[in-house]
Amino acid sequence: MNKLSIVILTFNSEKYLKEVLESSKFADEVLVIDSGSSDKTKEICQNYNVKFIYQKWLGFGKQKKFGVNSAKNEWIFVLDSDEVITKELENEIKQTLENPKFVAYKVSRLNFFFGKAIRKMGLYPDYSTRLFNKKFANFNEKEVHESVEFKDKNSKFGKLKNYFKHYAYENIEEFILKQNKYSTLGAKKNYFKAFFNPKWTFFKLFVLKGGFLEGYKGYIISKLYSQYTFWKYVK
Repeated sequence: MNKLSIVILTFNSEKYLKEVLESSKFADEVLVIDSGSSDKTKEICQNYNVKFIYQKWLGFGKQKKFGVNSAKNEWIFVLDSDEVITKELENEIKQTLENPKFVAYKVSRLNFFFGKAIRKMGLYPDYSTRLFNKKFANFNEKEVHESVEFKDKNSKFGKLKNYFKHYAYENIEEFILKQNKYSTLGAKKNYFKAFFNPKWTFFKLFVLKGGFLEGYKGYIISKLYSQYTFWKYVK
């Protein structure tokens, strides 16, 4: 089987880190790329067989690329510090690495909002490229909304069947704090869009993508995302 390195970005990530690291123990190498945590992140990592590397924050794309380039193995799986690999996905990754048919694989993510797994609203399966061979692919250097790109533009992605868990937001306050940061990073001042796009965002998520089927949490999530859209265009 091809050897695997898991790369995890951290910054004050103690909340879910034990579960994240437990889910990563099957890998041949685990790298934690930390951008200056002041909580117990480093202390928690000392209880696991991980390579802890400090790297001043470079932006999402460059930070992940740094982690990928620091790994000793060609095959990489990238996690955020609030994402957990399920046992089913672990087994599928192992099976895939025995005889890979592609050089990169998209993996679905099950997002948890306020303690509830959300399967509607376009938030599941929420595919992104997480498993790839760094000889053939790597992250671009975008500060936000980064993604994995092929070195050969004719290459194709595979897809894995199982998902990993993402503890997106524990409460409304956490959502607002995170989205305030993301809306600043992705700011594109446009007052016309600031007026119309939030209304469209709410309608799309709550009505067209089935947010109403998630009950009152679907309504809250739709409202919060519409508010994020507003701030993105007025900052």
